[in-house]
Amino acid sequence: MSGTDFSLEIGIGTVRGLRFGAPGGRRVLALHGWLDNAASFGPLAAHLHGLDLVAPDLPGHGRSVHMPPGTDYTFVGAVHQVLDIADALHWDRFALLGHSMGAGIASLVAAACPDRVERLVAVEALGALPETEDNTVVRLRDAVTSARGLGERPLRVFPDLEAPVRARMRVNGLSEDAARRLVERGVRAVDGGHVWCSDPRLTVPTAVRMTPGQVDALVAGIECPTRVIYADPPQDYLPEPDRSRRARLLPDGDLVVIAGGHHLHMEQPEAVAAAIGDFLRR
Repeated sequence: MSGTDFSLEIGIGTVRGLRFGAPGGRRVLALHGWLDNAASFGPLAAHLHGLDLVAPDLPGHGRSVHMPPGTDYTFVGAVHQVLDIADALHWDRFALLGHSMGAGIASLVAAACPDRVERLVAVEALGALPETEDNTVVRLRDAVTSARGLGERPLRVFPDLEAPVRARMRVNGLSEDAARRLVERGVRAVDGGHVWCSDPRLTVPTAVRMTPGQVDALVAGIECPTRVIYADPPQDYLPEPDRSRRARLLPDGDLVVIAGGHHLHMEQPEAVAAAIGDFLRR
């Protein structure tokens, strides 16, 4: 499913994305993963019915505005951007569907605004990625050094789309169809070919992360009904048994594990849609 293009104005500028389904269905904001874009939800949306599913390109991704110079991409900032998008849609209450980074952001929105979030489906992430206290200074130094050096790196120009498609296939273990779907929305034309349109600042390491205890408290504070969907085998940054232990902290949550890769919502959309079932429509 290709979806319908839309654009909204929020505080930092224009957010674009794709809308699937039809107004009048259950309102669902779909938040994509890191360096992905709204097109990642096309395969899954084709198997979800009765929803008004709005998938924005999160700021810095796809065709949406980048953060202003001198600012950073943070999860707390993303919470406000998601709420700004919901406000621009005139949605007081809504459900959230997130993949990877988008599931992490959705977790924070659900914990922060229980009066607005009705339900949450978190695919391949729950809460934020934690960091131990003893890595605080190392992480901060790496982030600052990386950010200060970004201006020295020119954007790579691809003469056609085949090279970025192969890069996404290699890095993410994606099929050609899934990779091409992301690339076509994730590049822009320039003289001599195409460049990634995502903000290079997205590749800067996060300067400060929550501690494991803070992430646990965040997950335990998600009050809405929540369904977590994990792929098997697990990602290195989301290992067992910790990821399942964290899901059990949800006051009203359940966990589904599906054999597949990290982008299983794109590669196995029927299985993921079956795991979601009518959860979002209840």
